[in-house]
This record gives sequence, structure tokens and C-alpha cells, in this order.
Amino acid sequence: MDFCHHLHMLIVMLDGFEAHNQIDRSLCKRYRIGATFTEFDVFMGIFTTGVLNRLLRDFESIDGNVIDLGTYKLQVVEACSGLRYLFPLASFGFLFAYLYNGPFWQRAILFLSTGPITILINSFRIGGIGVLVEYMGIEAAEGFLHLFEGWIIFLAGVGLLFAEMWLLARLSGRRAAPRDLLRFELLLPKRGTFDLGKRHFSRPFIAGVGVLVVAAVSVGVMPARSEIVPERKSFVTFPMLLDNWRGREQALEQIYLDVLKLSDYILANYRRPEDRASVNMYVAYYDSQRKGASIHSPRSCIPGGGWEIADLSETTLEGVDAGGEPLRVNRVIIAKGASKQIVYYWFEQRGRHLTNEYEAKWLIFWDALTRSRTDGALVRVVTPVPEGEDMATAEQRLAEFVRKMYPRVVPYIPI
Repeated sequence: MDFCHHLHMLIVMLDGFEAHNQIDRSLCKRYRIGATFTEFDVFMGIFTTGVLNRLLRDFESIDGNVIDLGTYKLQVVEACSGLRYLFPLASFGFLFAYLYNGPFWQRAILFLSTGPITILINSFRIGGIGVLVEYMGIEAAEGFLHLFEGWIIFLAGVGLLFAEMWLLARLSGRRAAPRDLLRFELLLPKRGTFDLGKRHFSRPFIAGVGVLVVAAVSVGVMPARSEIVPERKSFVTFPMLLDNWRGREQALEQIYLDVLKLSDYILANYRRPEDRASVNMYVAYYDSQRKGASIHSPRSCIPGGGWEIADLSETTLEGVDAGGEPLRVNRVIIAKGASKQIVYYWFEQRGRHLTNEYEAKWLIFWDALTRSRTDGALVRVVTPVPEGEDMATAEQRLAEFVRKMYPRVVPYIPI
């Protein structure tokens, strides 16, 4: 049986078939292929709601990746930011594996287990937030108490690593004391060898120290550079009439604005008189993508309403001039039950038109170093496929809207 079969069995044991039905098997099919950490955050958050159903029963419901606790809505992507524990816990796991007094295969298991341990402790973290909110109020999910809970959970993960080392030793027939599980002598120089007067340093060591000294001095004497934030027009002035496309502006709820941390945005539905469906346009602009504020990829946000990504590819929109060449966009088909929608999205990053999230992240880093700029925008347009309408008609409607919209939106995003 594969992982998804075990997952479904566990959900049934936790909360019966009602919770089981909330997790569509097609979601598991998508994650067999492999997922980014952000997508896996969503997946594990939805899994955690099975535990929450068991703990809170009548006080919790799920809509996509939003856990509704009645008085508080917890977004799974935000909640599962606890998976940032993975890298520090993996560092501890690597150190413990290096120092562990045991065979190589046990040390490999010790290091590789940091992934499952991270998922486990973060699931309990989200469940703990739900319990605290129910019995102590919204304040328990924010501020010092929330931060303190995060540290407790992380220390519990380190404790699980120690427990795993003890268990591996016992399974090998060794009854070593806890202090004998780790070879601390590997961290210390051998007796009689640490004599600076007699020690001969290798040329690579001397060269490395020289580079570090030069870098440290250079950083110290370099003048502090302030980030450049280009001037631009606000989306408040964006037209609600694009030829025969008439728009109606919408507003994001404050809870989502707090998570997105964007600088400016426009959210509007545009429609032509002859069309059976409208086109939803969303542009999120960030004047700086430092200090925790950065573009959220639609690949992790789309499941927020319970939608499943049925198809993801890239396509070229002819007739849309993007710096002398046709505009390339990500094309996503999403489905929820019998409903389907077509999504186009791409990233406008300081004069570049990008479709790859990782390339966009790298260029933020590069432009921060070379241009002192990290501004950029996400552009996303969506149209539903009404019952009785074929996919080609809906896609034509979306492409025609982009041809009208794109020349108007470019002046609002600095190059």
C-alpha cells in the first residue's frame, strides 16, 4: 500500500469517513509526483485537520487550506510555516548523525528522519493552536505565547532525535548511557596536538582565513546602501473600462492582507456584454521583497478554496508584446467537483517577464546585490468554464482579455 492509502486509513481512524471524504484522492495523486515545500505544507495542513476534527469536533471546519475555528481562521500555508523547522532540525540531525556512536546505516536513518519528525511536530503545533484558541481565545495564536509554543515544539523535535538515538542503540543490543551515545571527542582536538607554537597551517587554511579577513574588512568599510523603491502609479487609478470590457473592483479581506504583506494591489472582475462569464484580474505589487514580504505563488494559494490543480503548463500568448517577444505565462486548469477554471499567471520583476518561481527568487537576490531593488509584481487572471461551454471558448476569452489588459497594467509596474 502506498503513502496515500495509509493516509486515508489514518484519517478514517481519527475521525471516520466524514473526514476521509474531505481529502480527495486526486490530491494524493498529484503529490506522488513530488511537490515543493510550500505545496507539501498545504498537504500536511489538510492532513492535520483530521486531528483537529478529533480534538475540536463541532468547533472546526475546513475549506481548502483554511481551517475555520469559529472565532479564528487559520490559513494552512501560514500555519505550516512551522515547516521552516526543517532546516534547523536537519542541521541538528546532521550533527547528531556525525557524532552518533553507531553504524553508518543508523546514522543515515537518524539524519533522514528529521523530515518526518518535522511534519509530526508541526502537525501537533497546528493542533495545539486550535486547542489554545478554543479554550484561551485568539490571543493564544498570536504574540509571545505563540512564539513560545513554537520554541517548545522545536525543542520537542530535538528531544525526539535523542529518543531515536537511544532506541537505535537498544535495537542494536547496546545499553549505552545517554552520554555515551554521542562521540563528543570528535569535537575536540586530540591531546597534545593543539599547540599553536608547533602547529603548521596548510596553505588552503591560510588562504581561507585571508579571504574571510578581507571580506570582513570590506563589509565593515563599505557604506550602507539603502534599497531603491521606484516611483509608480497606484492601482487606484487603474481603469475599470478596457474597450468593451467593463470592470467591477473588489477588496481583499484584512486577514489576507496581513498574510500577503503587499504594497499595492488590484482585484477586479471584467466582463463583456456578449460573454457568459467574467475574467477575474489580480495584480499584487511589492515595492520591497525583503523582511518577510514576498510574492505568494498561485500554486500554493489555489488550493485555498478547495480547488485542485488538474493541469499545469506554460503557453505563449501571441499578440501580447512583452519586451519585443510574445508573453509567456503559466497556464493552470483547476477543478472543484464539476466546476473548472482556467488560470494564467506570471511574474513582472524589474523589467523581466518570468514564469518560474525559483528563477524569480534568484533574481530578487541578484538584483538586491547589483541594483539595490527587490520590487516586483504577480499578475494572475482567471475565468470559469460555464456548463455547456467548451474549454477553447473560455481560453480564448482569457487570452483576449490579457491582450487588452497587459499594455494598461505595465505602466503601473516599474521596469
